Amino acid sequence: MLSLPSSGVRVAVSQATQQQIIENNIEVIQFRINQAAQRSGRTLDQIQLVAIGKNHPVSCIQAAIDAGLTDLGENRVQEAKSKKQLINSKVRWHLVGHLQTNKAKAALDIFDLIHSVDRLRLMNRIQELAKLSNRKVKVLIQVNTSAEPSKFGIMPEQIRPFFDQVASLDRVAICGLMTIARFSTDPETCRPYFRQLRALMAQVSEQNYPNFQAKYLSMGMSNDFEVAIEEGANLVRIGTSIFGNRPS
Repeated sequence: MLSLPSSGVRVAVSQATQQQIIENNIEVIQFRINQAAQRSGRTLDQIQLVAIGKNHPVSCIQAAIDAGLTDLGENRVQEAKSKKQLINSKVRWHLVGHLQTNKAKAALDIFDLIHSVDRLRLMNRIQELAKLSNRKVKVLIQVNTSAEPSKFGIMPEQIRPFFDQVASLDRVAICGLMTIARFSTDPETCRPYFRQLRALMAQVSEQNYPNFQAKYLSMGMSNDFEVAIEEGANLVRIGTSIFGNRPS
């Protein structure tokens, strides 16, 4: 008579299945990234994949790390703090969600790159905290290219005035720009938003701001990352296509 496996065996099988699914998903995504990179005259190693773990358990995050990913993204400071305490692997942490000014200190202690700086008050607070700890903080400036009231980010026409205001902040290293395109089931409709961000990066670069380096264009998520890469993205933020739908 065939006996049912113990609960411990079922857990082990479940974890093995989860690992394989995530590995397979990453392999497919990297293939698609490579194809899009080639269409834009680049190679796979020029595009950084950031795995967005929002609401997913640590076991899923660890599976992605075991599959070779080195960059993890989170939307919330507290969730990232909890996960980082449980993950010992040497990875880079990215904050991709909105950052409240009163959580800036905690964010600086957790993240290697903050993608979502979108206002002068936050920049000034990061400068203040960085001075106190004698370090430089790497950030991206979030731009609301789709002009949606529901989204955070500086409006495109305000980019130059904003950079003029923050040019003297010597403890904040602005490493590029970030945007979130208007959601669409047709990725092609997102192309103008990505193209606009690339143009803004070029415009800012021409001004030779002392604390700006045109290193990263962070744009593209699960539904539109290939179009983003074709338009110049070198940081893509992908969650659902790696981990599946977020747990409710």
